Amino acid sequence: MRMRRLKWAADFIANSEVNVHEPETYKGTWRKLLNKEHIHVEIGTGKGDYWIGMSKLYPELGWIGIEKQESVAALALRKKETFDEHARFIYGDAANIDAWFAPKEIDVIHLNFSDPWPKNRNKKRRLSNERFLDKYHQILSDDGQIIMKTDNRKLFEYSIIEFQNFGFVLEEIFLDFRSEEHDEDVISEYERKFMEEGPIYRAVWKKGGK
Repeated sequence: MRMRRLKWAADFIANSEVNVHEPETYKGTWRKLLNKEHIHVEIGTGKGDYWIGMSKLYPELGWIGIEKQESVAALALRKKETFDEHARFIYGDAANIDAWFAPKEIDVIHLNFSDPWPKNRNKKRRLSNERFLDKYHQILSDDGQIIMKTDNRKLFEYSIIEFQNFGFVLEEIFLDFRSEEHDEDVISEYERKFMEEGPIYRAVWKKGGK
Protein backbone atom coordinates (compact mmCIF):
# COMPACT_ATOMS: atom_id res chain seq x y z
CA MET A 1 0.00 0.00 0.00
CA ARG A 2 1.48 3.30 -1.12
CA MET A 3 -0.06 6.65 -0.41
CA ARG A 4 0.70 10.32 -0.12
CA ARG A 5 2.75 11.18 2.96
CA LEU A 6 0.70 12.73 5.75
CA LYS A 7 2.46 15.64 7.43
CA TRP A 8 0.83 14.94 10.78
CA ALA A 9 1.66 11.23 10.84
CA ALA A 10 5.00 11.29 12.69
CA ASP A 11 3.72 13.40 15.58
CA PHE A 12 0.52 11.39 15.84
CA ILE A 13 2.45 8.11 16.10
CA ALA A 14 4.87 9.59 18.62
CA ASN A 15 2.00 10.70 20.87
CA SER A 16 -0.16 7.59 20.53
CA GLU A 17 -0.66 5.59 23.71
CA VAL A 18 -1.60 2.55 21.63
CA ASN A 19 1.70 2.54 19.75
CA VAL A 20 4.43 0.70 21.64
CA HIS A 21 7.58 2.76 21.51
CA GLU A 22 10.83 0.78 21.69
CA PRO A 23 9.07 -2.61 21.39
CA GLU A 24 12.34 -4.45 21.94
CA THR A 25 12.17 -3.47 25.61
CA TYR A 26 9.06 -5.66 25.99
CA LYS A 27 10.64 -8.77 24.52
CA GLY A 28 9.51 -11.72 26.60
CA THR A 29 6.90 -9.71 28.56
CA TRP A 30 4.10 -9.12 26.04
CA ARG A 31 1.66 -11.44 27.79
CA LYS A 32 2.10 -9.38 30.93
CA LEU A 33 1.73 -6.08 29.06
CA LEU A 34 -1.47 -7.16 27.31
CA ASN A 35 -2.66 -9.20 30.31
CA LYS A 36 -3.51 -12.11 28.00
CA GLU A 37 -2.25 -15.68 27.71
CA HIS A 38 -2.55 -15.91 23.92
CA ILE A 39 -1.25 -13.30 21.50
CA HIS A 40 -2.07 -12.71 17.84
CA VAL A 41 0.09 -10.51 15.62
CA GLU A 42 -0.96 -9.01 12.31
CA ILE A 43 1.96 -8.04 10.10
CA GLY A 44 1.04 -5.27 7.69
CA THR A 45 -2.13 -3.87 9.24
CA GLY A 46 -2.78 -1.33 6.51
CA LYS A 47 -5.37 1.12 7.84
CA GLY A 48 -6.14 -1.17 10.75
CA ASP A 49 -9.63 -2.56 10.00
CA TYR A 50 -8.69 -6.20 10.64
CA TRP A 51 -6.52 -5.58 13.72
CA ILE A 52 -9.17 -3.35 15.32
CA GLY A 53 -12.10 -5.54 14.27
CA MET A 54 -10.56 -8.77 15.50
CA SER A 55 -9.52 -7.22 18.81
CA LYS A 56 -13.18 -6.26 19.35
CA LEU A 57 -14.44 -9.68 18.25
CA TYR A 58 -11.97 -11.56 20.46
CA PRO A 59 -11.23 -9.39 23.53
CA GLU A 60 -10.04 -12.47 25.41
CA LEU A 61 -6.93 -12.50 23.18
CA GLY A 62 -4.02 -10.12 22.86
CA TRP A 63 -3.74 -8.31 19.50
CA ILE A 64 -0.66 -6.57 18.14
CA GLY A 65 -0.69 -4.78 14.79
CA ILE A 66 2.51 -4.05 12.87
CA GLU A 67 2.85 -1.53 10.04
CA LYS A 68 6.04 -0.05 8.61
CA GLN A 69 4.64 2.74 6.43
CA GLU A 70 4.36 5.89 8.50
CA SER A 71 1.24 7.47 7.00
CA VAL A 72 -0.65 4.17 6.91
CA ALA A 73 0.33 3.41 10.51
CA ALA A 74 -0.94 6.82 11.60
CA LEU A 75 -4.30 6.21 9.92
CA ALA A 76 -4.63 2.85 11.69
CA LEU A 77 -3.84 4.41 15.05
CA ARG A 78 -6.26 7.28 14.46
CA LYS A 79 -8.99 4.76 13.64
CA LYS A 80 -8.49 3.10 17.04
CA GLU A 81 -11.01 5.17 18.95
CA THR A 82 -10.46 3.72 22.42
CA PHE A 83 -7.49 2.45 24.37
CA ASP A 84 -7.77 -1.27 25.09
CA GLU A 85 -5.10 -2.94 27.16
CA HIS A 86 -5.19 -6.05 24.96
CA ALA A 87 -4.68 -4.23 21.63
CA ARG A 88 -1.36 -2.57 20.89
CA PHE A 89 0.51 -1.40 17.81
CA ILE A 90 4.09 -1.37 16.56
CA TYR A 91 5.19 1.13 13.94
CA GLY A 92 8.18 -0.63 12.44
CA ASP A 93 9.56 -3.09 9.93
CA ALA A 94 8.66 -6.74 10.57
CA ALA A 95 12.17 -7.68 9.49
CA ASN A 96 12.99 -6.85 13.12
CA ILE A 97 10.26 -9.03 14.58
CA ASP A 98 12.66 -11.40 16.29
CA ALA A 99 14.14 -8.42 18.17
CA TRP A 100 10.70 -7.53 19.55
CA PHE A 101 9.41 -10.95 20.58
CA ALA A 102 11.05 -13.77 22.51
CA PRO A 103 11.11 -17.39 21.29
CA LYS A 104 7.67 -19.04 21.52
CA GLU A 105 6.01 -15.81 22.69
CA ILE A 106 3.43 -15.48 19.88
CA ASP A 107 0.55 -17.87 19.21
CA VAL A 108 -0.78 -16.75 15.81
CA ILE A 109 0.64 -14.58 13.02
CA HIS A 110 -1.74 -13.07 10.46
CA LEU A 111 -0.56 -12.12 6.97
CA ASN A 112 -3.36 -10.26 5.21
CA PHE A 113 -2.98 -9.12 1.60
CA SER A 114 0.77 -8.69 1.85
CA ASP A 115 2.66 -6.96 -0.94
CA PRO A 116 3.30 -9.74 -3.51
CA TRP A 117 6.58 -8.24 -4.77
CA PRO A 118 6.00 -9.99 -8.13
CA LYS A 119 9.47 -9.60 -9.59
CA ASN A 120 11.76 -12.50 -8.76
CA ARG A 121 14.60 -10.20 -7.72
CA ASN A 122 12.39 -8.91 -4.90
CA LYS A 123 11.22 -12.28 -3.54
CA LYS A 124 13.22 -11.84 -0.31
CA ARG A 125 10.90 -8.95 0.54
CA ARG A 126 7.83 -11.18 0.52
CA LEU A 127 6.51 -11.81 4.02
CA SER A 128 6.29 -15.52 3.20
CA ASN A 129 9.92 -15.74 2.10
CA GLU A 130 12.17 -18.11 4.05
CA ARG A 131 14.06 -15.27 5.72
CA PHE A 132 10.81 -14.18 7.39
CA LEU A 133 9.68 -17.76 8.02
CA ASP A 134 12.83 -18.34 10.04
CA LYS A 135 11.90 -15.45 12.33
CA TYR A 136 8.28 -16.58 12.58
CA HIS A 137 9.39 -20.07 13.52
CA GLN A 138 11.48 -18.67 16.36
CA ILE A 139 8.77 -16.53 17.95
CA LEU A 140 5.81 -18.88 17.48
CA SER A 141 4.73 -21.14 20.33
CA ASP A 142 5.01 -24.90 19.82
CA ASP A 143 1.40 -25.04 18.58
CA GLY A 144 1.65 -21.67 16.85
CA GLN A 145 -0.08 -20.91 13.57
CA ILE A 146 0.28 -18.62 10.59
CA ILE A 147 -2.91 -17.54 8.83
CA MET A 148 -2.55 -16.01 5.39
CA LYS A 149 -5.10 -14.33 3.12
CA THR A 150 -4.39 -12.90 -0.30
CA ASP A 151 -6.06 -12.10 -3.59
CA ASN A 152 -2.82 -12.86 -5.45
CA ARG A 153 -2.76 -16.41 -6.78
CA LYS A 154 0.92 -16.42 -7.66
CA LEU A 155 1.90 -15.24 -4.19
CA PHE A 156 -0.36 -17.90 -2.69
CA GLU A 157 1.24 -20.65 -4.78
CA TYR A 158 4.72 -19.39 -3.91
CA SER A 159 3.85 -19.27 -0.21
CA ILE A 160 2.47 -22.82 -0.09
CA ILE A 161 5.78 -24.18 -1.37
CA GLU A 162 7.86 -21.87 0.83
CA PHE A 163 6.00 -22.86 4.00
CA GLN A 164 6.22 -26.54 3.10
CA ASN A 165 9.95 -26.36 2.46
CA PHE A 166 10.43 -24.72 5.85
CA GLY A 167 8.58 -27.48 7.71
CA PHE A 168 5.27 -25.76 8.43
CA VAL A 169 2.25 -28.08 8.29
CA LEU A 170 -0.72 -27.06 6.14
CA GLU A 171 -3.93 -27.39 8.20
CA GLU A 172 -6.53 -25.54 6.11
CA ILE A 173 -6.72 -24.20 2.59
CA PHE A 174 -9.44 -22.22 0.79
CA LEU A 175 -9.32 -21.26 -2.88
CA ASP A 176 -12.39 -19.03 -2.53
CA PHE A 177 -12.65 -18.20 1.17
CA ARG A 178 -15.49 -15.69 0.88
CA SER A 179 -17.74 -17.91 -1.23
CA GLU A 180 -19.35 -18.80 2.10
CA GLU A 181 -19.87 -16.83 5.28
CA HIS A 182 -17.09 -16.68 7.86
CA ASP A 183 -18.32 -14.58 10.74
CA GLU A 184 -15.26 -15.54 12.74
CA ASP A 185 -13.02 -13.51 10.43
CA VAL A 186 -13.40 -9.75 10.03
CA ILE A 187 -13.67 -8.33 6.50
CA SER A 188 -11.65 -5.16 6.11
CA GLU A 189 -12.52 -2.42 3.64
CA TYR A 190 -9.38 -3.40 1.74
CA GLU A 191 -10.47 -7.04 1.48
CA ARG A 192 -13.98 -6.13 0.39
CA LYS A 193 -12.56 -4.36 -2.67
CA PHE A 194 -10.64 -7.51 -3.65
CA MET A 195 -13.74 -9.66 -3.13
CA GLU A 196 -15.45 -7.75 -5.94
CA GLU A 197 -12.62 -8.62 -8.32
CA GLY A 198 -12.02 -12.31 -7.68
CA PRO A 199 -11.49 -15.08 -5.11
CA ILE A 200 -9.76 -14.67 -1.76
CA TYR A 201 -7.18 -17.37 -1.03
CA ARG A 202 -6.62 -18.41 2.57
CA ALA A 203 -4.45 -20.99 4.30
CA VAL A 204 -3.53 -21.93 7.86
CA TRP A 205 -0.18 -23.47 8.74
CA LYS A 206 0.92 -24.97 12.02
CA LYS A 207 4.47 -24.69 13.25
CA GLY A 208 6.44 -27.83 12.58
CA GLY A 209 10.03 -28.95 12.90
CA LYS A 210 12.54 -27.28 10.59
